[in-house]
Amino acid sequence: MSGNTPFRSGFIAIVGRPNVGKSTLLNHLVGQKISITSRKAQTTRHRITGILTDAHSQFVFVDTPGFQTQHKNALNRGMNRVVSSSMRDVNVILFVLEAQHYDERDQQVLKLLPDATPVILVINKVDNLADKSDLLPFIGRLAAEYKFAAIVPVSAKQEKQLDTLLEAIRQHLPAGDPVYAADEITDRNERFLAAELLREKVFRFTGEELPYSASVVIEQFKLEGKLRRIHAAILVDKESHKAMLIGKKGEKLKEIATQARLDMEKLFDGKVFLEVFVKVKSGWADDERVLKSLGYE
Repeated sequence: MSGNTPFRSGFIAIVGRPNVGKSTLLNHLVGQKISITSRKAQTTRHRITGILTDAHSQFVFVDTPGFQTQHKNALNRGMNRVVSSSMRDVNVILFVLEAQHYDERDQQVLKLLPDATPVILVINKVDNLADKSDLLPFIGRLAAEYKFAAIVPVSAKQEKQLDTLLEAIRQHLPAGDPVYAADEITDRNERFLAAELLREKVFRFTGEELPYSASVVIEQFKLEGKLRRIHAAILVDKESHKAMLIGKKGEKLKEIATQARLDMEKLFDGKVFLEVFVKVKSGWADDERVLKSLGYE
């Protein structure tokens, strides 16, 4: 790093409606899976921080839940509060859209954006476009809607244009020392990450059969040398959901637990013993006490 180049460090909120690829973008920017993904809406429920440090800058990304316009229960109200609060006290906001998709749901998020913070429009999933020339009119339409600091088309999944996006962000970060150590990738602890990885597999392996109202509680997390011993409970609303998760002769639950364990071992770089149970707790998504225990305020 030259003496004329100040080190820059700052916070970047990633916002947008559900399923535009915010968590995939975060994971590929950071280079590690710290935010779970699935096709199901409401996959991300918490504020998740991902950290990328290079020779010139430290980017502290804040992945947020997709802003919810449906399912007005306590869980969703809490998720929307997370989105709004995450946009305060950040240096840059990434407003993520899916290429060629812009409707009233995106407009609702756009209305929440604060005037004083630079907003970079990230047009994701450009790899899905059959004709890339369709992108220019789309960009023109969006540029007329809001005064964006920059507009960057990307493919988060294929890691296209991410360097361009980082450079656009860097220009708006203040000069200053790093907030986190250079080797840190998230401020979330292993207990939280374990719960998220298991919840991702619940969504992945149940498809559309299981409603969004399923969550994970880590009841025990013990570190024994390099072995992590984890006992986890999956919370569902109904007995029928429990049967769905367990599957014939317990095969589905076994598959969910195995895939979650493999992801945990990769992330934690060590062996994991994972035991998973399914518990029925009707109405948990509207129970403020349960939500508080799961980390929702």
